[in-house]
Amino acid sequence: MWEKDIDINEVKEIRTRTSVFFGVGAIKKIDEIAKTLKDKGIDKVIVMSGRNAYKATGAWDYVEKALKDNGIGYVNYAEVTPNPTTHHVNDAAKLAKEFGAKAVIAIGGGSPTDAGKSVAILLEYPDKTAEEIYEFKFAPEKAAPIVSINLTHGTGTETNRFAVVTNLEKNFKPAIAYDCIYPMFAIDDPQLMTKLSPKQTRYVSIDAVNHVVEAATSKVLSPYCVTLAREVIALVARYLPKALENPEDLEARYFLAYAAMMGGVCFDNGLLHYTHALEHPLSAVKPELSHGLGLAILLPAVIKTIYASKANILADILAPIVPGLNGEAEDAEKAAKGVEKWLQSVGVSEKLLDEGFAESDVEKLVDLVYTTPSLDGLLAIAPTGNGRDIVEKIYRESLKPMA
Repeated sequence: MWEKDIDINEVKEIRTRTSVFFGVGAIKKIDEIAKTLKDKGIDKVIVMSGRNAYKATGAWDYVEKALKDNGIGYVNYAEVTPNPTTHHVNDAAKLAKEFGAKAVIAIGGGSPTDAGKSVAILLEYPDKTAEEIYEFKFAPEKAAPIVSINLTHGTGTETNRFAVVTNLEKNFKPAIAYDCIYPMFAIDDPQLMTKLSPKQTRYVSIDAVNHVVEAATSKVLSPYCVTLAREVIALVARYLPKALENPEDLEARYFLAYAAMMGGVCFDNGLLHYTHALEHPLSAVKPELSHGLGLAILLPAVIKTIYASKANILADILAPIVPGLNGEAEDAEKAAKGVEKWLQSVGVSEKLLDEGFAESDVEKLVDLVYTTPSLDGLLAIAPTGNGRDIVEKIYRESLKPMA
């Protein structure tokens, strides 16, 4: 119960590759950040956001004042949607270049930050397009400075080098990872997260759980990943029910945000494999599908697939949600059903059939896993191989609840 000795109202600075201002009231640090940007000669920025949350949470009031007080001009691209597209990135980059923006401030969940990271690349490569970034036609070595003001507790993108953007025309949802897109600064303020709906609260927290399950079981895992994974899952198990019961519970939001931030660092090190590789085609085909829900649907079948190869690690890190696992290979089904039961306990019981997918879609989804740029890299580090039969089996077992 170490959490009881933490003052959630005391803003801490946590240094990863990003300087993160963390805690209740951290949004006030935006003035300090704006001063730093101005000292670096940055007098114009583009603000990336969705249409509503950046204002509804109150974040924009602080950001706008800080920019004005420090003499920084801004233009706001407020059209980013969940599962952002290359069209969003290209349109925002055009707006930013015409305005003369020298940095990017993203306000929102993973979508504005991922789109913002992509715009930051295009500010340094004005002759390129988002499609060229996400089809890997060049490898960027520089990007404009990025500030991420996080409004959710799930993606971890505020502390890592990853971004995901969808190419609608090709049903591709690739991931990029470049050192140049680590945010310079990030803000994780739990009071900005209390307006998340119950569904959003569930889905973003489940995203964090998936990040660490994959990072702690990939072929490039380290002890650091396992340590982070154990703590992330314990915190989500403890505090997600509290946040669902009382959305205004700042202690719950604080530790869910901390779990998500650690999850971002965890997969920055151990990377990702099956669950994300197979989810990206789902939300590329159906952009209205929440990324976190897609991950939740796939997770039990992934656990069943990988358990025997990483039984000791999974028994340890899953203990808070599936007690009684002993690290024995034959516990695979017990572990998978235990995870499915936990998901149901936090209100997520949907399967692929419920979301409009059918048996007849499986072949197309499998094809997308193998044709979408970057997903082959995830499969290459999956603990039980990159065989098409494995991918197909996970999809089929995710169509409906486990027997």
